Amino acid sequence: MGVEIERKFLVRGDDYKKQAYASSRICQGYICSSRGRTVRVRIRDNRGYLTIKGPSDNGGLSRFEFEKEITLEEAEQLMKLCEPGIIDKTRYLVKSGHHTFEVDEFYGENEGLVMAEVELQSEDEAFEKPDFIGDEVTGDHRYYNSHLLKNPFSVWGGAKASASPESQPV
Repeated sequence: MGVEIERKFLVRGDDYKKQAYASSRICQGYICSSRGRTVRVRIRDNRGYLTIKGPSDNGGLSRFEFEKEITLEEAEQLMKLCEPGIIDKTRYLVKSGHHTFEVDEFYGENEGLVMAEVELQSEDEAFEKPDFIGDEVTGDHRYYNSHLLKNPFSVWGGAKASASPESQPV
């Protein structure tokens, strides 16, 4: 059990794909997606995971996280208990300095949204931003996967239209 410290950003362009050293397809559902606490089931590369997250602190920068690998069969059975809907995305891993950025390209009702996250050891840890990093959205609950399940990117309308060209996700 531990604390997850991460920062989230919108992504510009698709250069992250050329810079990625690995990628994987992820499907995830939520047994509970209440604001402040979530229980997530994830299938990634034919492996299952169960994750519990607590409420965010310090403007969304850190929160409690417990993750346990489970069998693929267990994950498939737990997916049947999940709330309606699924988050479907490809995750690209991109090295930048001493950190790895996880870049998620979403599909389905969240098509067109691309976000990057970087995990840190402390809230004030410095890191090098790759050139594809756009506006920071750390702490903006609209960009939490559990929120995207209930209020997908495709229905935002005005949010996409008002984003600047530099920060608009591709």
